[in-house]
Amino acid sequence: MSPKKVSRGLAPREQQIMDVVYQLGEASVADVRSRLVDPPTYSSVRTMLGHLERKGLLKRNRSEIKHIYFPVQTRKRASRSALRSVIDTFFPKSPGEALAALIDDSAEKLSADDLIRLEEAIRRARSEGR
Repeated sequence: MSPKKVSRGLAPREQQIMDVVYQLGEASVADVRSRLVDPPTYSSVRTMLGHLERKGLLKRNRSEIKHIYFPVQTRKRASRSALRSVIDTFFPKSPGEALAALIDDSAEKLSADDLIRLEEAIRRARSEGR
């Protein structure tokens, strides 16, 4: 069976479910439902998990009595993909503007280690001729 294409566009409830699964690492329908605000019925959560599985975002372990769902991509890879989508949507001609906006909005929250990582990334980009 060929892998499904990973969809970037998620409905708000689907995004909430993905957030829960990423937070837990793996989750049953009951696990997901217990962490949602104003949760839908058990069957609705099970249906949405099935949709996310068909979209290629989750896989299901059926070896136990209850089905356990886990993300296909690592959280780091998924977060980079989501960030790339935001940059492509709102800053298509200038990723630098996106970075500047992120830094401007959270400058007081940046640690010394964060600043070092940013400086290293800028140095690598310059040395690669970007």
